[in-house]
Amino acid sequence: MKVIICGAGQVGFNIARYLASEGADITVVDRDPDLVQKISDNLDVKGLVGFASYPEVLERAGARDADLVIAVTYADEVNMVACQICHSIFEVPTKIARVRNQSYLEPMWSDLFSSDHMPIDHIISPELEVARGIERRLQITGAFDAIALADGKVTLIGVRCSKETPILNTPLRQLTDLFPDLHIVIVGVQRGGKGFVPRPEDELREGDDVYFIADSDHLQRAMASFGHEERAARRVIIVGGGNIGLNLAQSFEEKHPHVNLKLIEVDKGRAEFVARTLESTVVIHGDALDSDILEEANVKATETLIAVSNDDEVNILCSLLAKQFGCQRAVTLVNKTSYGALVGSLGIDAIVSPRAITVSTILQHVRRGRIRSVHSLADGFGEVIEAEALETSGLVGIPLREARLPEGVLIGAIVRPPEVIIPRGDTVIKAHDRVVLFASAEAVKKVEKLFSVRLEFF
Repeated sequence: MKVIICGAGQVGFNIARYLASEGADITVVDRDPDLVQKISDNLDVKGLVGFASYPEVLERAGARDADLVIAVTYADEVNMVACQICHSIFEVPTKIARVRNQSYLEPMWSDLFSSDHMPIDHIISPELEVARGIERRLQITGAFDAIALADGKVTLIGVRCSKETPILNTPLRQLTDLFPDLHIVIVGVQRGGKGFVPRPEDELREGDDVYFIADSDHLQRAMASFGHEERAARRVIIVGGGNIGLNLAQSFEEKHPHVNLKLIEVDKGRAEFVARTLESTVVIHGDALDSDILEEANVKATETLIAVSNDDEVNILCSLLAKQFGCQRAVTLVNKTSYGALVGSLGIDAIVSPRAITVSTILQHVRRGRIRSVHSLADGFGEVIEAEALETSGLVGIPLREARLPEGVLIGAIVRPPEVIIPRGDTVIKAHDRVVLFASAEAVKKVEKLFSVRLEFF
């Protein structure tokens, strides 16, 4: 597969890293020579300095025989024009663009990106994706990650083990006997900064970050098994009135009108705009690092603070201040990858990475075979994949214990409407089942082959 990535920033770098590790032929275009040099030095990709919206630059990048273009520069207009040129001049089959300005995404302009006007196959909006990601986490208290799969019938959960977790120090193979109504499969564990696919004899320890796949109808029981039986938040503070904070507040007002919502924004003009846009949210103009502002927002009686300003340091520090004041839970947006391991050890409950969420969304449109959705875990540890099993798949028609699954692959759930099947050794996958599984980074290409059909490319 030949791919052109326009933009060598964090998202472009990580998409290139994922695809290069799988043997794709990648060219990265950026006008910043330092970024191009960095990506060329660190990854097995070609780097090209130039404007990604210029036809001659795209031609030099190999657009005439490219299979896919992913435009993720910082400028929406460059991304859109690059996709238009790749369609009109070079006939690139698949085009993905990151579009951040919400004006382009208004429903009234939905026809803009149709095949008759600006033919972009998939639009990625980081702000909207991040707001949705945070909302998912808040719906399941105690989880640091949560994503619905298979039309909501199955949920991927990330949860940290504490000393109160009831299933610590118990071999995983015994969980079914000890908790017969626990409809989950643990698919990945992060311990000491390293991830691994657990074996039946492995045990969970305090401090582990655990990823499991569960029947959505049994989430309350599943979270209780990890010691989480908290009530959903009824009082929430959002720090930051940018696109993410505004989208999140609007979603709360629409879907959770019972929540008492306050928003803190440091810029006066932006605070006034947000106050005019929102209907029931209390907007406070001030610095979230000012203890007086936090007291005015009544942070000590707040269940959840969500810090989504444009400044990582502000997000981290105001989250720590809120916890010190008595706020029960802090959800913190962090852009810099170097902060990830540090923040987790400080007591912040959930970290949101716009880069990781955007990369996961893009991968969903890149994967081959009958793959419906993809969610990247823990900065490249692996992917949770939802795929449709076809008659030609080697998984169909035999008990799972006899299936030759690649190393690093665990099947977490099988959806056969109206059933959700938590797999056991004697479970048999049928054609057209929706299979939800975890694959380590090294096993992803093998999973694509398992769910591919002859003559199918995308």
